[in-house]
Amino acid sequence: MDFDQLNTFVEVAKHGSFSLAGRKVFRSQSAVSAQIRQLEQEYGEKLFGRMGKTVRLTPAGEVLFEYAARFLSLRQESLRAVADQSEMPRGILAIGANEATCLYVLPEVFSRFHRTFPDVQISIYRNFSHKILQRVEDGTIDLGIVTLPVKSPSLKVHSIYRDRVMLMVSTKNPLSKQKEVSAKDIAGQPLIFPKTGFTRQVLDKVFRPYVADLRIVMELPSVTMIKLFVGANLGVSLISEGFTKDDVRAGRVKLIPIKDVELWRELGLIYRRDRHLPRAASAFVELIRGADSKLDGKPESSKNGKADTSA
Repeated sequence: MDFDQLNTFVEVAKHGSFSLAGRKVFRSQSAVSAQIRQLEQEYGEKLFGRMGKTVRLTPAGEVLFEYAARFLSLRQESLRAVADQSEMPRGILAIGANEATCLYVLPEVFSRFHRTFPDVQISIYRNFSHKILQRVEDGTIDLGIVTLPVKSPSLKVHSIYRDRVMLMVSTKNPLSKQKEVSAKDIAGQPLIFPKTGFTRQVLDKVFRPYVADLRIVMELPSVTMIKLFVGANLGVSLISEGFTKDDVRAGRVKLIPIKDVELWRELGLIYRRDRHLPRAASAFVELIRGADSKLDGKPESSKNGKADTSA
């Protein structure tokens, strides 16, 4: 038995499929099957049973799964502990953020971090803020960058970024001539909404008084898709200003302030209060909060009272 076999075993158990597990561990289905057979021979028990097109753990497999998860966790802890003995941070930085933050906020930060600490491997878990909160709380990842406010008492929160939410229209849209628009004016436009997330919550709140008049023409899963369709003049949307710099500069879209309401998206860096951070994670915290940080829109302090900006 080795860690590689255990990792494959855990992936098969999680996905209920030899082929899906093979994709995760970059092995063929036959190679995965061979590893599971070797484990079964070593333990003298069947570890999986087939149910239709999926496989399920046998009682013996369920017992091994608990130990395998602990073995793999201890291995990861030992790698980090040894890496923390070096003079410079190395090892893995496990961090979570949503897609838009990864694409439009963090690239320059990651670039500076990599130049400063080239021996650290950055592993990004990409998902919605509530999923990232769960991963940070259960210790699966070291750090998270999420939309504020965050109310979990177990987490340390540092406000790192604040960006205005504005109306985004095509340069061909008549509203593009306006210096500012009202929510009522926007409600009369074909609207492109994100399916979920912070901006969707903002849209639902802003346009609640006009719900009877709303015409939602699209619900899309990503900021990138929304920008493309708005640029094609298929509708309008609300978006964080920092996500559209290149598109505004290229003349594909225009941003317009919204009358009588200021909407802001604020990001926070989170980690567990009671957990010792690996040196790589501590170094990232110091870099992103340092005086030389160039996160666009970085606030001096949190405006919602939820972010802790103490050292």
